[in-house]
Amino acid sequence: MSNIPADLKYAKSHEWLRVAADGTAVVGITDYAQNSLGDITFVQLPKVGAVFKAGDAFGVVESVKAASDVYAPAAGTVIEVNKALEAAPEQVNSSPYGDGWMLKLKLTNPAEAGALASADDYAKLIG
Repeated sequence: MSNIPADLKYAKSHEWLRVAADGTAVVGITDYAQNSLGDITFVQLPKVGAVFKAGDAFGVVESVKAASDVYAPAAGTVIEVNKALEAAPEQVNSSPYGDGWMLKLKLTNPAEAGALASADDYAKLIG
């Protein structure tokens, strides 16, 4: 059974979004996604200042099994990337909702996050 924190919003493409009161959000991949990928060996992230629409690919996660695009769950501008993943991409496996976060966005429209799945809906999606 995957770990699905109730305070996050989820995309069908297996990314999570943690929205702060100031209209920023942290993005990463779910426990289910990292488990499906296996041991993560490399994470490619965008540059600070990059702008994405919801659903745009913002990076790539490579594992011993496969390489997979990672998608923006909501529109926004990248204000920070997790540089620690360059040296320690395995943090995505060991702490997908903590140290394994990928980027921070200044959301274009924070209300857009409301269209994402709740923890209960995401649990149903992954069965």
